Amino acid sequence: MSSSQPVSIRLLDREYTVGCEPDERDSLLAAAKLLDSKMREIRGSNRMAALDRVAVLAALNFAHELQQLRDEDEGSNRQLARSLGDLQRKLDGLFDTSR
Repeated sequence: MSSSQPVSIRLLDREYTVGCEPDERDSLLAAAKLLDSKMREIRGSNRMAALDRVAVLAALNFAHELQQLRDEDEGSNRQLARSLGDLQRKLDGLFDTSR
């Protein structure tokens, strides 16, 4: 059973109410603040910019940043696996020569 509660957020001076679990409220509010900031940055001084265009560009920016982080994470995981494999081979070599 969900205990979702309504939470009000503001994006570009418009208020939205979304459902949110109580333990996720702070995270949602932080995400809304980040999104509002990004949308304001994209809109800049053009107050007449279409809200849907600003929202799509903000979403695209965040999706791109997320993809970059995933790519970096994947590269780090590959490097870690290589390093662990090298260490395992060295340990195996030490134990093989000690017998």
